[in-house]
Order: sequence, then structure tokens, then C-alpha cells
Amino acid sequence: MSDTVRAPAAATAQGPRKSDPATSEIGSEHNASSGPAQAEPTNGANGFYSASPIKRSRRTKVAVTNIRDRIKDILEQSNPQTVRQIYYALTVMGSIAKTEGEYQQTVIRLLTQMRESEVIPFEWISDNTRWMRKPSSFTGIEACLEATAEHYRRNLWASMPVYVEVCCEKDALAGVLLEETRPYDVPLMVAKGYSSITFLHTAAKAIEAKGKPAYIYHFGDLDPSGVDAARDIEAKLRRYAPAAEIHFERPAVTRQQVEQWDLPTRPTKQTDTRAKKFGSNTSVELDAIPADKLRTLVRECIERHIDKHQLAILRTAEESERDLLRKWASTYAGAAP
Repeated sequence: MSDTVRAPAAATAQGPRKSDPATSEIGSEHNASSGPAQAEPTNGANGFYSASPIKRSRRTKVAVTNIRDRIKDILEQSNPQTVRQIYYALTVMGSIAKTEGEYQQTVIRLLTQMRESEVIPFEWISDNTRWMRKPSSFTGIEACLEATAEHYRRNLWASMPVYVEVCCEKDALAGVLLEETRPYDVPLMVAKGYSSITFLHTAAKAIEAKGKPAYIYHFGDLDPSGVDAARDIEAKLRRYAPAAEIHFERPAVTRQQVEQWDLPTRPTKQTDTRAKKFGSNTSVELDAIPADKLRTLVRECIERHIDKHQLAILRTAEESERDLLRKWASTYAGAAP
């Protein structure tokens, strides 16, 4: 008896359907059956693969254009934002389904097209997950003085009675939070979930060296690991800086925010060993908070510790000293042979 190889029934002469990059039509999924979902056999008794009950349709040009317009509107109102934030904003609007397929094939793809075609600036999307190290260098003393004048900052917290840090669980969101921490000269620590003891020991010793009360604000996911990671960070900071007065707060994400802002949720991963203690079947990512609300939360945490009158005086002095540095650069340029 000779062996016969049978091709899967799903394979056709036309091959798999692909989206048309020229028209930017993007596929969406829906179940073809209106009845209850049935378990799909992967291989029938006759040796053929069964056809999938999921039908794939393609969005019309009008539908894709509407999504593009909404993306542009979202970013015009508040930028930069992460890709994940745009995804959640679109799901809340009902523009796309809350599926990984929509995230990968719709949001990421459209944002790539829109940036490369210059519909939106690249700078409107934040991605701090990839970066490079390079020492500062200059073409000469004049360039060094000009750069120093541009970036010169007075130490705002040197004269304040407290020390403030913002801690973010996700490095992708660092660029979003930096828009609020940078103007106030507040350190932004990217924890990446559970931080290493080396990172936390260094941070704790820096806090202890300030010799003043420290207020640490941790922003992270509302899920088993996110909540426990915040607990772990607080415990280790206190352990490594026993003499420091540390006030640790977790402003986001909270259950109250989920209900008040109707934030999109996702199922809690039951494979997480901390799921039982977490006590909820739903979790919420930090990215689910709209960018403007997230920035406001960060700004409010910082501003509660700032003397506005003292800040105004400091900024006036800061600008005067920048002008002095610019004059030095100009003087050097005129004196150079």
C-alpha cells in the first residue's frame, strides 16, 4: 500500500487572504455562528483539518478612515502617548474590539502608517523601552556653553522641606510621565515590575542621603503582580534606608478609578501565584487610564509639595542665569581667533 499525503482542507488555490496595504483595509474577526461556541477539532477522523468557524472580514475604507481620524484626534488632544494607551482609548470609544488581534493588526499597523506618511509626528508616540548610552560631547567651548544655557536648571528641591520621587511600573509609559516630572525636576524611576535589589538599594541610599521626608508615588497596573510589586518596592526601600522617613503611596491604578472612569478591564491571570490574594477576576493596566488623566494625577502628586511663590522666584533666577551663560558663549565666540 502506498502512502498518500492529503492537503489540509483549509488550504486553497488562492492562498490565505491578506489585507491590502494600498487601501489600508484591515481585517476584523467575528463568529459566523449565532449559536453557542463549539469546540473545534484540529483533525478529523478522515485525516482532514476542519474548517474554522471564525470568518474574517475586512473593514471598508470608510471604517479605516474613521479609526485613523479618531487616532489623530486623540493624539492632538494629548501627546505623547503609548501605543497601548491609543489601543485602550479606541476600545472605550467602540472603534475597535478589545482583542490582541486589534492591538497588533489595527492599532500598531495604523500608527506605523500614519507616522511614516507624516499624518502624525513620530514624537507623538512614546517608546522608552529602547534607548542608548552616549556621553555628552561638543564641537567646542562655545557649543558647550550654549548647551549648558539651554539645559541649565536650578535644584528646586534643595530648598524644599521634602524630597519627591515618581516611580512607574512600565518603561513604555516613562515618556508620558516625564512630561510632568521634568518641569518640576522630579526623579522618574522606572521599576519594570519587580525591581532588582541593586536598583532599590541605590535608590534607598539616595533617599536616605537627602536627610528629609521622602514621598514616593508608585504608578502601576491593578493586577496581582502590579500591586505586589509596589508592596515589594516599599518594603525594600524601608529595609535599605531604615533611618529615612518614607511616605509611600500608590495613586494609580485603583478600584475607585476603574469605577469612576469606567476603565477597560482584562481577565486576571489565574496562573499568577498572587491571583488568589488579589481577590478579583478583573485587572486593569496603567495604560488604560487616559493620558490627560494620568498626567494630571502625576502633576497633582508633585504640586502638593511645592511652594508656588518660591518656585516663581527660582524660575526667575534660573532664566537670569541662563542669559548669563548665553552671554559667556557669545563673548567666547567673539574672542575666539
